[in-house]
Amino acid sequence: MPPIDRLPQPMTGLILSGGGARAAYQVGVLAAIAELLPNAEYNPFPVIVGTSAGAVNAVGLACGALQFREAIQRLTNVWRAFHSNMVYRSDWSGVVGQASRFIAQHMLGFAGSAPVALLDNRPLRALLERELDFSGIAAAVRQRQLHAVAITAFGYESGQAVTFYQGRATIDPWFRHRRVGVPTRLKLDHLLASASIPLIFPPVKVNREYFGDGAVRQAAPISPALHLGASRVLVIGVSGNLQHEDANAVVSRVRGAQPPSLAQIGGHMLNSTFIDSLESDIESLERINLLSRLLPDVARARLGIRPVDVLVISPSQPLDQIAARFRHELPRAVRPFLYGSGATRSSGGAVLSYLLFEPGYCNALIELGYQDALAQQAAIRRFLNLDGAPPAP
Repeated sequence: MPPIDRLPQPMTGLILSGGGARAAYQVGVLAAIAELLPNAEYNPFPVIVGTSAGAVNAVGLACGALQFREAIQRLTNVWRAFHSNMVYRSDWSGVVGQASRFIAQHMLGFAGSAPVALLDNRPLRALLERELDFSGIAAAVRQRQLHAVAITAFGYESGQAVTFYQGRATIDPWFRHRRVGVPTRLKLDHLLASASIPLIFPPVKVNREYFGDGAVRQAAPISPALHLGASRVLVIGVSGNLQHEDANAVVSRVRGAQPPSLAQIGGHMLNSTFIDSLESDIESLERINLLSRLLPDVARARLGIRPVDVLVISPSQPLDQIAARFRHELPRAVRPFLYGSGATRSSGGAVLSYLLFEPGYCNALIELGYQDALAQQAAIRRFLNLDGAPPAP
């Protein structure tokens, strides 16, 4: 198989956004893409970038980049068998004990030696330690089947979105307003930091600073892939794909002014964190592409503007509605804490859609992602130039 450096350019980047349990959708899309590849070993994404739960999928792909289809299968197997107790303590003693520690530290002022959040995610650490072999990243980079992989976390002290990346030595770090790129050898703490949703999961100390979910204040989610050398990007989003809905249809659903539940408020805050920045960045990139095509070559070179092809695959159905159908899967010990907030009602499905790490819901998202990708397989084949990909050995 020829190394990536000799493959036809441009270099393709994969963007995997955050979203808790919603990231199961990404696995379904990737499974469909893997079936389209003529070579099971071929990695069509030299640059892989992930944030939050998307960072888990990104690192899983990068660790197995030498056997791409096999890496997808491993990810799929994990997500299909997911239960909440594999991500956070969901038993009565674990939930009540964690809630008591949270109240004691953050509301009563009893300081502790370690940060405390609403949920204890030590099971997630144990799961990732079992499933991920970080040495696979270095091996893939060394054999030129991976140019770089990056995950973003938010520094609570510095207020910066820090992209930790591992890849070719020719990649320079970058410094922008409140976002920097730092070369490093990725470890489990980087990944857990990127996936630590504020207040829900505890921050993780990396070097001298505590970090949390990378989606917080990540103004330009696509930017890291471009800094790492990607000249076109495939974005797998986790929004409800309502951006194409007619505005009048949205307004017509508003039946009357009802006080928002705590779950509705929380859902909008989570959507703002995980979805809005990515969709805004896609819109900005599309405008830059339009401007670039209108400018003569000399002007583009002077301004440093180059078009970046973008293909977006996002859910064809609202994920909060799917989550509401599976709310009965929520662990019994967690239900009382979400019942009062309205998260177990259909109007509170947005919060549920981020936390419902259960087989029924995750498998429904995997199937939806798979079908959505197959519906766009012609566009995917053109975008990835699969007809020109390396033939199967």
